[in-house]
Amino acid sequence: MLTDAECKNATCPPDKKRARLACSGGLYLEVSPKGSKRWFYKYRKDGKEGRMALGSYPNVGPKKAREAMTAAKEQKSKGLDPVQARKVEKLKATRSEGDTFKAIALEWYAKQAPQWSDSHADRMLRQLERDLFPWIGARPIVQIHPMELLAALHKVEERGALETADRALMLARQIWDYWLPTADVQQRNITEGLKARLTPYRGKSFAAIVDPARFGELLRAIKGYKGGPVVRVALQLAPVLYQRPGNLRDMEWAEIDLDAALWTIPSMKMKRTKLEKEQGEAHTVPLPVQAVALLRSIHPLTGHGRYVFPGERSHDRPISDNSVRSGLYALGFGKEQTWHGFRASARTMLVDQWNLDPLAIEANLAHAVKDANGRSYNRTQYLKQRFEQIQQWADYLDKLAKGADVIQFKSA
Repeated sequence: MLTDAECKNATCPPDKKRARLACSGGLYLEVSPKGSKRWFYKYRKDGKEGRMALGSYPNVGPKKAREAMTAAKEQKSKGLDPVQARKVEKLKATRSEGDTFKAIALEWYAKQAPQWSDSHADRMLRQLERDLFPWIGARPIVQIHPMELLAALHKVEERGALETADRALMLARQIWDYWLPTADVQQRNITEGLKARLTPYRGKSFAAIVDPARFGELLRAIKGYKGGPVVRVALQLAPVLYQRPGNLRDMEWAEIDLDAALWTIPSMKMKRTKLEKEQGEAHTVPLPVQAVALLRSIHPLTGHGRYVFPGERSHDRPISDNSVRSGLYALGFGKEQTWHGFRASARTMLVDQWNLDPLAIEANLAHAVKDANGRSYNRTQYLKQRFEQIQQWADYLDKLAKGADVIQFKSA
């Protein structure tokens, strides 16, 4: 075995790239022509030779070098490659056991946010900051007990926000799923089973009238609306086009071709992930003759501006979601029919009663659907069918508004 004095006096001949002085059991000191000295442990694993650096002399003396070699041999006896095992330890060292829930949550959020729309990302961050960080954010995630998380969720429930509590649990579950695979602990996802400890929440559907006779009464009430013309036309278009309220509110004159009877909604305005918004196609909405007539009627009033339905206080912004909602309440239908519910009304009556092409309906609703062969539905390819279908729908609404007998559509 090498002594400290031998290590100190060891040199490398100038005509060699390095000199190696054997110590014991595969341990040796490597000396360079410039005088640097490093310890290495040479071993064989699965028939292949490897070597492991154990530090530089004199920082690591012969005794410490042998101790490091002994530790490496113990790993090897357990079937581990000591070099690979040390790499894993270094990687694990980058993840502190003291990492807080907030630190892990923000790391997870940074990975997810680029895939989300800006509005969805903002909502998720606000929920973390409001409902979870104040109670468990500063706690090391490895130490958080399920009862601590449950207590935080109960605080959300106490303010009557049952859906929000359910969503907060979903966020926590995803954060634990993100953390556990690289955690240096044997621990289950502590969110498992907690849903049963929350107050049962049943998702609310948007109120929608699906009875043709009652829907006809609503249409007649809309035609008799005594409010402003902007809200009246928005109310009249909502059941005819059955698009999302946000898209209808934000409708711009630049998006409409009245001669071609087309409304083209840019991809960035659609309810999609951030990537889908950036790379997706625009959503094309066929306009039946009734919709074109309504838009032409309001053009003299709002056509000089950007929005088809500008707000009363500022024409630089569209009407609020509450404008149409208030209109429905003023007509006495606010509890039976929501703005968004016009989509459900249309879909239910078109599919369940009239047996029209469901793929065309889903395309008009801007839902991502696939055909029987698993291919994404081509909205442009079926534009002709969609024109025919939405015109049939508008004609049917006219009959309902007049109180005429319901006449079944022919299947498209």
